[in-house]
Amino acid sequence: MSSKGTSKYISLILRHRPEAIGITLDEHGWANVDELIEGIRRTRPFSMEMLEEIVRTDSKQRYSFSEDRTLIRANQGHSIPVDVELERKTPPRVLYHGTGEKYTASIDAQGLLPKSRLYVHLSPDEATAVNVGRRHGRPVVYEVLAEEMERDGFAFFLSVNGVWLTKTVPAEYLRKQQ
Repeated sequence: MSSKGTSKYISLILRHRPEAIGITLDEHGWANVDELIEGIRRTRPFSMEMLEEIVRTDSKQRYSFSEDRTLIRANQGHSIPVDVELERKTPPRVLYHGTGEKYTASIDAQGLLPKSRLYVHLSPDEATAVNVGRRHGRPVVYEVLAEEMERDGFAFFLSVNGVWLTKTVPAEYLRKQQ
């Protein structure tokens, strides 16, 4: 399997299904590196060097090692309840959310919901949001009035890889770009 395929497999394990390879995550989403490697080795060749290369070269910086490299976790995107120890931050005036055109009617009516994830993911710039939207078809970008939301009591968190997170974005804080 390619390193891209293995990276997606690691993402599945660390974000959604650690039990798929017989491991558990602690309350902060950390997995034991040796257990992760052994679990993956049951289905394909895998080593610490391969894991380090995936973490180092991942364009989205999905993963973090602990300082001593004995633990690893996904930085965000979990569908299982973990506390990745996000620090509450003051967002910029506007953030962005990219999606596919097919989802706009639902978003216009309900706002942004985390669906199967723990948080709604927001981009710091329009270009990133367009790229995210392309993964879902014809891209549509929403401006999120983050400063106004925070003033109204909504909490924002900044993941270590630069993705902004919040629990929900009500429709009144969204402006669809044309």
